[in-house]
Amino acid sequence: MFHHLRGKLTEKQHTHAVIECGGVGYLVHISLHTHARLALNQEVFVYTHFVVREDAQQLFGFSDLRELHIFKQLISVSGVGPNTARVILSTLSPDETEAAILGNDLRTLKAVKGIGVRTAERIIVDLKDKITKSVQDSGTTITGMAAADSNTREEALAALETLGYVRQTAAKLVTKFMVENPGTSVEAIIKHALKNL
Repeated sequence: MFHHLRGKLTEKQHTHAVIECGGVGYLVHISLHTHARLALNQEVFVYTHFVVREDAQQLFGFSDLRELHIFKQLISVSGVGPNTARVILSTLSPDETEAAILGNDLRTLKAVKGIGVRTAERIIVDLKDKITKSVQDSGTTITGMAAADSNTREEALAALETLGYVRQTAAKLVTKFMVENPGTSVEAIIKHALKNL
């Protein structure tokens, strides 16, 4: 129903924003990923997804099409509603979400509040092939990296956990470093993480 909104951001909270368009204020539910990209009292543009349920009508907003696409994929999984998908995209960036799915990284997905083992397994089973195909069709490199180097990533994260670092914090740094340095070794990843964590 709503494809996007363009208007002045009149209110900004961690879970929602109010965008005024033509004198009407739209309450838009957002992730922390989108929150970080919106400037209060400035004109903003967000892609939207409208969810209608028996007890509520909710409008979700996204700063880019990629996050919207991943959100739609997540809510297609049985047991993953729009609010759960938003929590996932607030905990993990779109890149990290795809990397976890392609790398069969149950531990990263389970670190998201409200995601148990079965839900994490279902997300991976249902979405891994879809994301792989999407990446191949678009020529995106980030998740291509995740598919090829998931073992390297997992080995590096396991080592960092052993050294006492929080997996979720380390995962963000490791993913970013691997994207910027494809084909890098486990040792190089760990050294980089130890310098920057």
